[in-house]
Amino acid sequence: MVRIFSTVFAGLLGLAFGSFLNVCVSRWPAGESIVKPASHCRNCGHPLAWWENVPLVSWAALRGRCRKCGAWIGWRYVIVEAAVGGLWAFRAWQAFPAAPSPWMPASLLWYHVADAVCGMVLIWILVCLAVLDAEHLWLPDRITWPGIALGIVLGLLRLPVLTRLSASTGLPLAEEIENSRYGIYTPALQLILGAIAAAGLVLLIRWVYWLVRRREGIGLGDAKLMALLAAWLGFAGALLAFGIGTVLGAVVAVVVLMLSREQGNDARALIKLPLGTFLCIGGIVSSLWGNPIIAAYMRWAGL
Repeated sequence: MVRIFSTVFAGLLGLAFGSFLNVCVSRWPAGESIVKPASHCRNCGHPLAWWENVPLVSWAALRGRCRKCGAWIGWRYVIVEAAVGGLWAFRAWQAFPAAPSPWMPASLLWYHVADAVCGMVLIWILVCLAVLDAEHLWLPDRITWPGIALGIVLGLLRLPVLTRLSASTGLPLAEEIENSRYGIYTPALQLILGAIAAAGLVLLIRWVYWLVRRREGIGLGDAKLMALLAAWLGFAGALLAFGIGTVLGAVVAVVVLMLSREQGNDARALIKLPLGTFLCIGGIVSSLWGNPIIAAYMRWAGL
Protein backbone atom coordinates (compact mmCIF):
# COMPACT_ATOMS: atom_id res chain seq x y z
CA MET A 1 0.00 0.00 0.00
CA VAL A 2 2.86 2.41 0.84
CA ARG A 3 4.44 1.70 -2.52
CA ILE A 4 1.24 2.34 -4.47
CA PHE A 5 0.37 5.49 -2.53
CA SER A 6 3.86 6.93 -2.91
CA THR A 7 3.89 6.15 -6.64
CA VAL A 8 0.55 7.86 -7.27
CA PHE A 9 1.46 10.84 -5.10
CA ALA A 10 4.85 11.25 -6.79
CA GLY A 11 3.25 11.03 -10.22
CA LEU A 12 0.69 13.73 -9.45
CA LEU A 13 3.34 15.92 -7.85
CA GLY A 14 5.52 15.36 -10.91
CA LEU A 15 2.75 16.61 -13.18
CA ALA A 16 2.58 19.84 -11.16
CA PHE A 17 6.34 20.32 -11.21
CA GLY A 18 6.38 19.48 -14.90
CA SER A 19 3.89 22.29 -15.48
CA PHE A 20 6.13 24.64 -13.49
CA LEU A 21 9.10 23.46 -15.53
CA ASN A 22 7.29 24.51 -18.70
CA VAL A 23 7.01 28.02 -17.27
CA CYS A 24 10.74 28.05 -16.50
CA VAL A 25 11.95 26.86 -19.91
CA SER A 26 9.56 29.27 -21.66
CA ARG A 27 10.61 32.36 -19.70
CA TRP A 28 14.28 31.87 -18.80
CA PRO A 29 15.61 32.16 -22.38
CA ALA A 30 13.69 35.45 -22.77
CA GLY A 31 15.03 36.79 -19.47
CA GLU A 32 11.53 36.90 -17.95
CA SER A 33 10.52 36.31 -14.35
CA ILE A 34 9.00 32.92 -13.53
CA VAL A 35 6.86 34.53 -10.83
CA LYS A 36 5.18 37.47 -12.59
CA PRO A 37 3.02 37.77 -14.57
CA ALA A 38 0.75 34.79 -13.96
CA SER A 39 0.44 32.03 -16.54
CA HIS A 40 -0.73 33.42 -19.86
CA CYS A 41 -0.80 32.71 -23.58
CA ARG A 42 2.61 33.44 -25.11
CA ASN A 43 0.92 34.72 -28.26
CA CYS A 44 -1.90 37.01 -27.14
CA GLY A 45 -1.21 37.45 -23.42
CA HIS A 46 -4.57 35.95 -22.38
CA PRO A 47 -4.39 35.12 -18.61
CA LEU A 48 -5.12 31.44 -18.04
CA ALA A 49 -7.97 30.41 -15.77
CA TRP A 50 -7.29 27.73 -13.17
CA TRP A 51 -8.92 25.04 -15.28
CA GLU A 52 -6.62 25.95 -18.18
CA ASN A 53 -3.61 25.15 -15.99
CA VAL A 54 -4.40 21.55 -15.07
CA PRO A 55 -1.47 19.42 -16.33
CA LEU A 56 -2.27 17.22 -19.37
CA VAL A 57 -6.03 17.58 -18.92
CA SER A 58 -6.21 21.25 -19.92
CA TRP A 59 -4.02 20.71 -22.97
CA ALA A 60 -6.27 17.87 -24.13
CA ALA A 61 -9.47 19.79 -23.38
CA LEU A 62 -8.24 22.82 -25.33
CA ARG A 63 -6.88 20.57 -28.11
CA GLY A 64 -3.49 22.17 -27.74
CA ARG A 65 -4.66 25.69 -28.62
CA CYS A 66 -5.26 28.96 -26.78
CA ARG A 67 -8.94 29.42 -25.89
CA LYS A 68 -8.88 33.09 -26.94
CA CYS A 69 -6.64 33.44 -30.02
CA GLY A 70 -6.41 29.81 -31.13
CA ALA A 71 -2.60 29.82 -31.24
CA TRP A 72 -0.94 26.41 -31.12
CA ILE A 73 0.43 25.72 -27.65
CA GLY A 74 2.88 23.02 -28.70
CA TRP A 75 3.62 19.41 -27.89
CA ARG A 76 6.49 20.32 -25.59
CA TYR A 77 4.12 21.29 -22.78
CA VAL A 78 2.36 17.96 -22.60
CA ILE A 79 5.56 15.96 -23.20
CA VAL A 80 7.40 17.67 -20.34
CA GLU A 81 4.49 17.25 -17.92
CA ALA A 82 4.06 13.59 -18.83
CA ALA A 83 7.80 12.93 -18.65
CA VAL A 84 8.31 14.45 -15.21
CA GLY A 85 5.13 12.87 -13.84
CA GLY A 86 5.92 9.43 -15.24
CA LEU A 87 9.59 9.46 -14.23
CA TRP A 88 8.83 10.67 -10.73
CA ALA A 89 6.22 7.94 -10.32
CA PHE A 90 8.68 5.29 -11.50
CA ARG A 91 11.39 6.60 -9.17
CA ALA A 92 9.00 6.39 -6.23
CA TRP A 93 8.04 2.85 -7.26
CA GLN A 94 11.71 1.90 -7.26
CA ALA A 95 12.38 3.44 -3.86
CA PHE A 96 10.05 1.24 -1.80
CA PRO A 97 10.08 -2.55 -1.50
CA ALA A 98 7.13 -4.40 -3.00
CA ALA A 99 6.18 -5.92 0.35
CA PRO A 100 7.73 -3.86 3.16
CA SER A 101 8.07 -5.60 6.48
CA PRO A 102 5.74 -4.33 9.21
CA TRP A 103 8.82 -4.25 11.44
CA MET A 104 10.72 -1.94 9.08
CA PRO A 105 12.32 0.82 11.20
CA ALA A 106 10.91 4.28 10.62
CA SER A 107 14.42 5.59 9.98
CA LEU A 108 14.85 3.17 7.08
CA LEU A 109 11.51 4.19 5.61
CA TRP A 110 12.51 7.86 5.80
CA TYR A 111 15.78 6.99 4.14
CA HIS A 112 13.89 5.53 1.17
CA VAL A 113 11.77 8.69 1.02
CA ALA A 114 14.85 10.95 1.04
CA ASP A 115 16.56 8.78 -1.60
CA ALA A 116 13.52 9.00 -3.87
CA VAL A 117 13.30 12.79 -3.44
CA CYS A 118 16.97 13.17 -4.40
CA GLY A 119 16.38 11.08 -7.51
CA MET A 120 13.37 13.20 -8.43
CA VAL A 121 15.36 16.42 -8.08
CA LEU A 122 17.99 15.04 -10.46
CA ILE A 123 15.31 14.01 -12.96
CA TRP A 124 13.74 17.49 -12.85
CA ILE A 125 17.14 19.11 -13.48
CA LEU A 126 17.95 16.80 -16.38
CA VAL A 127 14.55 17.22 -18.06
CA CYS A 128 14.93 20.99 -17.72
CA LEU A 129 18.40 20.99 -19.28
CA ALA A 130 17.32 18.58 -22.02
CA VAL A 131 14.49 20.87 -23.13
CA LEU A 132 16.59 24.05 -22.96
CA ASP A 133 19.36 22.49 -25.03
CA ALA A 134 16.92 21.00 -27.54
CA GLU A 135 15.14 24.32 -28.09
CA HIS A 136 17.93 26.86 -27.60
CA LEU A 137 21.25 24.94 -27.55
CA TRP A 138 21.64 26.41 -24.07
CA LEU A 139 22.77 24.78 -20.83
CA PRO A 140 22.58 27.72 -18.38
CA ASP A 141 25.13 28.13 -15.60
CA ARG A 142 22.29 29.01 -13.22
CA ILE A 143 21.35 25.32 -13.32
CA THR A 144 24.59 23.43 -13.99
CA TRP A 145 26.80 25.02 -11.31
CA PRO A 146 24.22 24.76 -8.46
CA GLY A 147 23.43 21.25 -9.71
CA ILE A 148 27.08 20.23 -9.40
CA ALA A 149 27.31 21.71 -5.89
CA LEU A 150 24.07 20.05 -4.77
CA GLY A 151 25.17 16.67 -6.10
CA ILE A 152 28.47 16.87 -4.20
CA VAL A 153 26.78 17.97 -0.96
CA LEU A 154 24.26 15.13 -1.14
CA GLY A 155 27.09 12.79 -2.02
CA LEU A 156 28.88 13.67 1.20
CA LEU A 157 25.79 12.79 3.20
CA ARG A 158 24.69 9.40 1.96
CA LEU A 159 27.47 7.06 3.01
CA PRO A 160 27.60 8.37 6.62
CA VAL A 161 23.82 8.20 6.78
CA LEU A 162 23.85 4.61 5.53
CA THR A 163 26.53 3.66 8.03
CA ARG A 164 24.64 5.17 10.96
CA LEU A 165 21.39 3.67 9.74
CA SER A 166 23.01 0.25 9.61
CA ALA A 167 24.31 0.67 13.15
CA SER A 168 21.00 1.94 14.58
CA THR A 169 18.74 -0.63 12.91
CA GLY A 170 21.02 -3.62 13.21
CA LEU A 171 20.58 -4.27 9.49
CA PRO A 172 23.66 -4.83 7.34
CA LEU A 173 22.41 -2.72 4.41
CA ALA A 174 25.28 -4.30 2.48
CA GLU A 175 23.64 -3.87 -0.91
CA GLU A 176 22.97 -0.16 -0.42
CA ILE A 177 26.49 0.51 0.84
CA GLU A 178 27.98 -1.51 -2.01
CA ASN A 179 25.84 0.32 -4.57
CA SER A 180 26.98 3.65 -3.16
CA ARG A 181 30.19 3.08 -5.09
CA TYR A 182 28.16 3.72 -8.22
CA GLY A 183 25.29 5.78 -6.83
CA ILE A 184 24.87 9.50 -6.28
CA TYR A 185 26.77 9.45 -3.00
CA THR A 186 30.52 8.66 -2.75
CA PRO A 187 33.33 10.15 -0.65
CA ALA A 188 34.28 13.74 -1.30
CA LEU A 189 37.55 13.14 -3.13
CA GLN A 190 35.98 10.61 -5.47
CA LEU A 191 33.08 12.95 -6.21
CA ILE A 192 35.25 15.96 -6.95
CA LEU A 193 37.80 14.05 -9.00
CA GLY A 194 35.00 12.25 -10.83
CA ALA A 195 33.34 15.55 -11.73
CA ILE A 196 36.65 16.97 -12.95
CA ALA A 197 37.42 13.82 -14.95
CA ALA A 198 33.96 13.74 -16.53
CA ALA A 199 34.23 17.39 -17.57
CA GLY A 200 37.78 16.78 -18.77
CA LEU A 201 36.59 13.99 -21.04
CA VAL A 202 34.31 16.38 -22.92
CA LEU A 203 36.97 19.11 -22.96
CA LEU A 204 39.47 16.64 -24.45
CA ILE A 205 37.03 15.68 -27.21
CA ARG A 206 36.30 19.38 -27.77
CA TRP A 207 40.02 20.15 -28.12
CA VAL A 208 40.67 17.23 -30.51
CA TYR A 209 37.71 18.29 -32.65
CA TRP A 210 39.07 21.83 -32.83
CA LEU A 211 42.50 20.53 -33.87
CA VAL A 212 40.95 18.51 -36.69
CA ARG A 213 38.22 20.86 -37.91
CA ARG A 214 39.45 24.22 -36.63
CA ARG A 215 36.03 25.05 -35.23
CA GLU A 216 34.11 24.28 -32.07
CA GLY A 217 32.00 21.14 -32.07
CA ILE A 218 31.06 20.79 -28.40
CA GLY A 219 30.10 23.62 -26.08
CA LEU A 220 31.47 24.25 -22.61
CA GLY A 221 27.98 23.68 -21.23
CA ASP A 222 28.27 19.99 -22.13
CA ALA A 223 31.43 19.74 -20.00
CA LYS A 224 29.60 21.28 -17.03
CA LEU A 225 26.71 18.90 -17.62
CA MET A 226 29.08 15.92 -17.47
CA ALA A 227 30.48 17.27 -14.19
CA LEU A 228 26.91 17.51 -12.87
CA LEU A 229 26.21 13.91 -13.88
CA ALA A 230 29.38 12.72 -12.17
CA ALA A 231 28.53 14.65 -9.01
CA TRP A 232 25.15 12.91 -8.79
CA LEU A 233 25.83 9.52 -10.36
CA GLY A 234 29.52 8.97 -9.72
CA PHE A 235 32.11 8.76 -12.47
CA ALA A 236 30.95 5.31 -13.59
CA GLY A 237 27.34 6.48 -13.82
CA ALA A 238 28.41 9.57 -15.77
CA LEU A 239 30.37 7.40 -18.21
CA LEU A 240 27.30 5.25 -18.71
CA ALA A 241 25.22 8.37 -19.37
CA PHE A 242 27.88 9.62 -21.81
CA GLY A 243 27.88 6.31 -23.67
CA ILE A 244 24.09 6.22 -23.96
CA GLY A 245 23.94 9.88 -24.96
CA THR A 246 26.62 9.65 -27.65
CA VAL A 247 25.10 6.53 -29.19
CA LEU A 248 21.66 8.14 -29.23
CA GLY A 249 23.11 11.34 -30.70
CA ALA A 250 24.97 9.38 -33.36
CA VAL A 251 21.78 7.59 -34.41
CA VAL A 252 19.91 10.89 -34.70
CA ALA A 253 22.82 12.41 -36.67
CA VAL A 254 22.80 9.52 -39.13
CA VAL A 255 19.05 9.93 -39.65
CA VAL A 256 19.46 13.67 -40.25
CA LEU A 257 22.25 13.06 -42.78
CA MET A 258 20.21 10.43 -44.60
CA LEU A 259 17.22 12.77 -44.83
CA SER A 260 19.40 15.60 -46.10
CA ARG A 261 20.84 13.44 -48.87
CA GLU A 262 17.45 12.08 -49.93
CA GLN A 263 16.06 15.60 -50.21
CA GLY A 264 19.21 17.01 -51.77
CA ASN A 265 19.57 19.55 -48.98
CA ASP A 266 23.17 19.81 -47.83
CA ALA A 267 22.26 22.51 -45.31
CA ARG A 268 20.77 19.90 -43.02
CA ALA A 269 24.20 18.36 -42.61
CA LEU A 270 25.26 21.57 -40.85
CA ILE A 271 22.45 21.46 -38.29
CA LYS A 272 23.79 21.59 -34.72
CA LEU A 273 22.45 18.72 -32.67
CA PRO A 274 21.88 19.23 -28.94
CA LEU A 275 24.43 16.88 -27.36
CA GLY A 276 23.29 18.03 -23.93
CA THR A 277 19.80 16.70 -24.59
CA PHE A 278 21.16 13.24 -25.39
CA LEU A 279 23.44 13.33 -22.34
CA CYS A 280 20.46 14.22 -20.15
CA ILE A 281 18.51 11.26 -21.52
CA GLY A 282 21.51 9.05 -20.80
CA GLY A 283 21.70 10.55 -17.31
CA ILE A 284 18.06 9.73 -16.61
CA VAL A 285 18.57 6.13 -17.75
CA SER A 286 21.71 5.89 -15.64
CA SER A 287 19.97 7.31 -12.56
CA LEU A 288 17.13 4.79 -12.81
CA TRP A 289 18.94 1.66 -14.00
CA GLY A 290 22.63 2.54 -13.71
CA ASN A 291 23.51 0.25 -10.81
CA PRO A 292 22.26 -3.01 -12.41
CA ILE A 293 23.66 -2.03 -15.82
CA ILE A 294 27.11 -1.29 -14.40
CA ALA A 295 27.05 -4.38 -12.19
CA ALA A 296 26.06 -6.56 -15.16
CA TYR A 297 28.87 -5.06 -17.27
CA MET A 298 31.44 -5.68 -14.53
CA ARG A 299 30.34 -9.29 -14.18
CA TRP A 300 30.55 -9.71 -17.95
CA ALA A 301 34.01 -8.12 -18.01
CA GLY A 302 35.13 -10.23 -15.07
CA LEU A 303 35.91 -7.21 -12.90
